[in-house]
Amino acid sequence: MKYNHEIHHRRSIRLKGYDYSQSGLYFITICTQNREHIFGTIENGKISLNEYGNIVKNEWIRTPKIRKEIELHEYIVMPNHIHGIVEITDGRGDVYYRRGDRPVAPTTTLIAPMVKSGPKQNSIGSLIAGYKSSVTKQINILRGKPGVSIWQRNYYEQIIRNKRSYYQISEYIKSNPGKWQNDKYHE
Repeated sequence: MKYNHEIHHRRSIRLKGYDYSQSGLYFITICTQNREHIFGTIENGKISLNEYGNIVKNEWIRTPKIRKEIELHEYIVMPNHIHGIVEITDGRGDVYYRRGDRPVAPTTTLIAPMVKSGPKQNSIGSLIAGYKSSVTKQINILRGKPGVSIWQRNYYEQIIRNKRSYYQISEYIKSNPGKWQNDKYHE
């Protein structure tokens, strides 16, 4: 089939013009490829994680150690997805300098200037990309299936704009295992 912009164009589900690297709270949902149940099971309204689910959980918990601009709030690993509230904090630049890191100047050549692709540094997109990559690599080593996708291509995010929304989302995350049979991701 010949390329057709209307059919083949990937449309972003992100809020147009919004800077996802700015400080704030974000509700994130990342689903497995084909919503396959590979992280564990729900028993009596509680999640029982298997070794893959523990990788998902441990990498999530490790996130603020790797990315100093990130603070984690409520989260839950479900059989085929993870929900979490992520906060990007202020003062990110100062944190890097205290660690002794210095920003590296971009390099270019006379032939081809450096082309930056991928998500913006210190953004929700870069967080998710790094997280998915690490989890996928670890699970695929255990499964003996290098290069196999664990996650669906995209992720869902919602900008949390006020306390009321924050508390509603927190309660949703906490109660998610108890409502698994009716969950839209249950399939």
